[in-house]
Amino acid sequence: MDARQVIEKLRDKRVLTQEELAWFAQGLASGAVTDAQAGAFAMAALLNGMSDPERVALTLAMRDSGAVMRWDLPAPAIDKHSTGGVGDCVSLLLAPALAALGAYVPMVSGRGLGHTGGTLDKLEAIPGLKTEVSEARFHQIVERVGCAVVSATGSIAPADKRLYAIRDVTGTVESIDLITASILSKKLAAGLDALVLDVKCGSGAFMKTPKEARALAQSLVTTANGAGCKTSALITDMNQPLCPEMGNALELMAVMEALTTGEVDNILCDVTCALGGELLVLAGLSDDVDQATWAVRGTLTDGSAAERFGRMVAELGGPADFVDHWRDRLPSAPIVRDVVALKPGFVGTMDGHALGMAVVHLGGGRLQGGEKIDPAVGISNCCLIGDEMVEDALIATIHARTPADADRAEAAIRAAIPIVDEAPDEPPLVYEKVTA
Repeated sequence: MDARQVIEKLRDKRVLTQEELAWFAQGLASGAVTDAQAGAFAMAALLNGMSDPERVALTLAMRDSGAVMRWDLPAPAIDKHSTGGVGDCVSLLLAPALAALGAYVPMVSGRGLGHTGGTLDKLEAIPGLKTEVSEARFHQIVERVGCAVVSATGSIAPADKRLYAIRDVTGTVESIDLITASILSKKLAAGLDALVLDVKCGSGAFMKTPKEARALAQSLVTTANGAGCKTSALITDMNQPLCPEMGNALELMAVMEALTTGEVDNILCDVTCALGGELLVLAGLSDDVDQATWAVRGTLTDGSAAERFGRMVAELGGPADFVDHWRDRLPSAPIVRDVVALKPGFVGTMDGHALGMAVVHLGGGRLQGGEKIDPAVGISNCCLIGDEMVEDALIATIHARTPADADRAEAAIRAAIPIVDEAPDEPPLVYEKVTA
């Protein structure tokens, strides 16, 4: 085959065959397809779109460009994927909760991207813990504990790794077809039996409107089911942070509070339980989504999810007594400053993107690839949309390395969280469910 022929067919809106897309994906992985050809392919996909069968074929081709895991477990291998948000540490609650209910969760996660935090960065705030493990070790931890949250090895979907980097520099990141193939090629390479997708919508998400989120959710669900993995999606709100903490160690503290104190009456735990209930039904581990949702909540309050989390931390090289002594094990920032309201009123709409970038500029994320992040910095005690404020009421608390960093963060927070005269409508938790 010839890369030019594949590109020309996509350019001219002619249907690509499964064999052509498989060849192209292998060419991305091997280098037989040049950067220029990959960029042209991505632009043609962005401008013309792809049919459902083409998208499924591309996803499977990119999955099969590298290693595909196989599991021999007594219960289904299941996972969850979020499209990214602010204060989103659901994975660290959900994986051990599902494991406590008898499922197996081989979770291949990512690092921070843009204004959004990364699950691996949060987990690595724990001293000694390493998320890079061999495939054999990954299998061993999942079999022993029931869950493992790790980084992808170089052998997972190499075609996607190449195309992702090219999309980033050619103005083609926004292609829903390529976003779908990128997300699912990596998830399906983990050998899953079922997958639930958390498609974020709002100011702190990549998809700002319900229409955009619905289009992505439908593409992901249709493609994943077409590829043989039972999948559904919840479109959830990201017009405000999912938990009051933003930053790696701070979000981990929120996770540990939920796991060890039984305080689960908050939107972070509500979203976690909703996703978990949906996933248990998809996997055939429950017949009733409401009962499954309450079962997930039960693991957060009875200590069983905390026990699984502690075992996973120890298996990944972290302290064996982390669950009992987490307050003493996590780093803290030298500058802690409260941001208070200057006038009475109500918390209006929030700029979630700006809050995420405030954490990045504090050092809690990366402005350039490969930068080292500071796990201790971030924002905590963040208010919620609709909260009534009196003068000097707490808006948020800054955790910074220097006073100058704190000054910049305070200005960003005040701009991102306006105090208004009338109470706004509170956003819904879940907008809708998308199924095949």
